[in-house]
Amino acid sequence: MLLVTMEQRAKLLENFANKDDDHIPVVKLFTPWANATWLFVDLDPEDEDRLFGLCDLGHGSPELGYALLSELEGLKGPWGLKIKRDLHFHATRPLSEYTIAARAARRIVEI
Repeated sequence: MLLVTMEQRAKLLENFANKDDDHIPVVKLFTPWANATWLFVDLDPEDEDRLFGLCDLGHGSPELGYALLSELEGLKGPWGLKIKRDLHFHATRPLSEYTIAARAARRIVEI
């Protein structure tokens, strides 16, 4: 499974071009073996490996930052498990609201 579909990639690139907006997350990734979760809103067109969004490594301190798609694709957990894309995730709020809720809950939560 692709972590980011071509349609999502196009939206992520579009969001990058409109930096001033508080974007709605485009894609949610997670580790099925741990509590790590990522909500990404944009993709750097000069480095299409670099995603920006809300990153939660499962240590109780979610933060805004960058992640490399190639690193996420290469991660393997126990029994060879890989990071997954949440096929049922449909963001309803801008990233700022997910960030506020995540900081309060100390993890990324559905709002």
